[in-house]
Amino acid sequence: MHKNTRPAAALATLAAALLAACAGTPMNAAPGFSQSMLPAAVQVPAGHRVAMETVGVGRITYECREKAGVASQFEWVFAGPEATLQDRSGRRVGRYFGPPATWALDDGSSLTATQLAVAPAEPGSIPLQLVKANPVMGAGALAGVTHIQRVATKGGVAPALPCGAAEKGRREVVNYQADYIFWKAA
Repeated sequence: MHKNTRPAAALATLAAALLAACAGTPMNAAPGFSQSMLPAAVQVPAGHRVAMETVGVGRITYECREKAGVASQFEWVFAGPEATLQDRSGRRVGRYFGPPATWALDDGSSLTATQLAVAPAEPGSIPLQLVKANPVMGAGALAGVTHIQRVATKGGVAPALPCGAAEKGRREVVNYQADYIFWKAA
């Protein structure tokens, strides 16, 4: 009886090819972030690459204040965020807080940034945002970051509660989530 060795040889060749292909690819490699579906206003200029992707999960505080320059009218005003930054696998890598808006990684690097643009998000979610990074403090993963995008926002809008003279100074906290994409020059 003649044994056909072709299927076994084909499987061995396929396995070797797959191992070779995987050898140059990190186990945790994920498809890179694409900004092609984002509004132009919040896209990072050409000549940059994604350095890190994080997910911020936390809360935003709003305060009922008198409208600037308009006596006797009140509104909910953004008072500051507090969020945990996680990598794509859910591991904590830092935090985001403010004011001023500050991203601080557990590796000791941190930075603040200046808003360049915003664009509408889904109803009930804070806007998408593009900021220009200020110089980094400390050594770590944030070194060389030039821009940060806030995308994939969920929640975080001002409360739909009364805000008038009787509520002046009242603070309300709302939950939110957003992806923070860090960019460096290519």
